[in-house]
Amino acid sequence: ATSRPLYLILDDNFYYQSMRYEVYQLARKYSLSFCQLFLECPLECCLQRNRLRSHPLPDQTIYLMAKKIEMPDLKKNAWERNSLVLKSFDCTSEDNEQIISLLATALENPVKQNEENTEQKEADRATCAASTVHQADQTCRRIISQTMKDAKDKNVLPGEMKSLSEELNKLKAEFLEDLRQGNNLKNQICIQSQCFDPATSVISSFQHKATNVVNKYI
Repeated sequence: ATSRPLYLILDDNFYYQSMRYEVYQLARKYSLSFCQLFLECPLECCLQRNRLRSHPLPDQTIYLMAKKIEMPDLKKNAWERNSLVLKSFDCTSEDNEQIISLLATALENPVKQNEENTEQKEADRATCAASTVHQADQTCRRIISQTMKDAKDKNVLPGEMKSLSEELNKLKAEFLEDLRQGNNLKNQICIQSQCFDPATSVISSFQHKATNVVNKYI
């Protein structure tokens, strides 16, 4: 009912690129414009600001978010080309001009439904990989939780329980990093945005390694 443009602002962390890509796909489906504003902030500044909130989150949550968050990659992902990264701890009047310019550029270049090129397919594959890592992360957490419960039921000493937890979480971090780098994704296939990955064998491998770790304590 108005001639002025309508902006939908999605204010969230969107820490994985795959989360933001879902929004881009919606924009492409309806031929809308799409852009991203990424606020880059040092970890210590985030922790300090969080502690000043009326209901602060645990520091560990901030550490975890800082570790997981993925910045826009303009060179790798064509769909992220309308992105702006700002230093959130040092805002200036020039930032406002950059934001207005970003919005104007996005409005002039709405996403087209028929944008289906090599770069887009690469983005789809990257999304599949990110989704696989996320699913593997959740599964590994469940395996570790069950493994710790089994160890407790078998009367592993408290001091050893702590060491076991640290060892399992280190194993998980190494496993996910390998997965993220593509070392365990060679057999993954993405066809028409549908992902098929060797999840069973990959998770089975982690389960086997976790069992070997816990056996040292039991």
